[in-house]
Amino acid sequence: MKLIIAFLLLHLSLSAQIKFEDYFVDKTLRIDYFHTGNHDSDFYSIDELKEEPFWGGSKKKLIDNNNIGSFKFQMYDLKSGNQIFSHSYSALFDEWQTTAEAKSTFKTFSETVIAPFPKNKIKAEFYSRDKKNTLVKKFEYYIDPADYFISTERKKEYKNFQVQYSGNSEEKVDIVILPEGYTSGEMNKFKEDCKRFAGYLFNVSPFKENKNKFNVWGIEAPSENSGTDIPHDSIWEKTLLNTTFYTFNLERYLMTADNKSVRDLAANAPYDQIYILVNTALYGGGSIYNHYSVCASDNSYSEFIFVHEFGHGFASLADEYYTSDIAYEDFYPLDVEPLDPNITTLVNFKSKWKDLVADSIPIPTPDEPKYENIVGAFEGGGYMPKGIYRPAMDCTMKSISIDNFCPVCKRAIRKMIDFYTE
Repeated sequence: MKLIIAFLLLHLSLSAQIKFEDYFVDKTLRIDYFHTGNHDSDFYSIDELKEEPFWGGSKKKLIDNNNIGSFKFQMYDLKSGNQIFSHSYSALFDEWQTTAEAKSTFKTFSETVIAPFPKNKIKAEFYSRDKKNTLVKKFEYYIDPADYFISTERKKEYKNFQVQYSGNSEEKVDIVILPEGYTSGEMNKFKEDCKRFAGYLFNVSPFKENKNKFNVWGIEAPSENSGTDIPHDSIWEKTLLNTTFYTFNLERYLMTADNKSVRDLAANAPYDQIYILVNTALYGGGSIYNHYSVCASDNSYSEFIFVHEFGHGFASLADEYYTSDIAYEDFYPLDVEPLDPNITTLVNFKSKWKDLVADSIPIPTPDEPKYENIVGAFEGGGYMPKGIYRPAMDCTMKSISIDNFCPVCKRAIRKMIDFYTE
């Protein structure tokens, strides 16, 4: 135990010594790559490198010590040998790996990592998690920031506007809202929708108590057509980000595989989180941790969708429901502890929210009225009725309810807000 503590203290000490101005300039290095594989393998290959004008992230929290996300990116300064940046995330690819299709074929997805632009030559390392959630190094790539093949071309250059501004991006959580399926004649609608949806977020705890720690940006970027694709109904609209219902053949799952268009558009503002607002009244949305979030603009449940999906994208909160149709198979192995902070297999409950459970509460916790407003471990969650446990009988991550994050989810959200802003 002493050795573990000493190692952690040394790691934190080294992290604290990394000064942004020693290693970086105030721009973004964007690495686009291809992620290829099937249900039990994955391979990385480089697509292109880009220099972008804004760095929206922290200049102090350069090392990501949050043990969540399916993948991790690490950057090393070759001159000193120091690790100078890391970032954890998930992607559409690892969700696809759990579908039936992934058992019969290989597929390639476009993905992106961004980092502050380095001053010196660096080594980039890419890690994927194995079945035991251990990070395994899969790929490394050496980058010279003076390489003239690093593109500065802006393929989707549009004006940004402030929806909510609280201060310098390096000290705030920056959310960029991207319009999808809004025509040039609907840009005013998009701006009003941005205000409305920011209001939805800041009406919910713990976001409302931390509103002054957020910036929200919008991008004035029209599509040729209104709406989005609905393959089941043979509807194919010409839109900027190529979103579609029926992702993984699930009617309500509204996502896009056009990663490069998303990133090209997001580059018009500093950002930590990307939110795609789709101009449709149909029920739908989706979100992946540190990848992007999506919400339908005009559904009667849009307020719930927006906040629920941001729980996924921002804090890696898991779905706590277990009765809806899904495309995934064995999404959470029952013999390991899930990485998401709000579900557990009880394999290592101490690492989750056991500290929030009163000694008098039984574990597992019976789904009975007397336990309605307490923190426990209630069976059913993560798309499975058995073997996965959630913190509360109900939560915004379980049912269509607004301003109803449970104490465990609130703590995870606050922790992530602090990571970006303190």
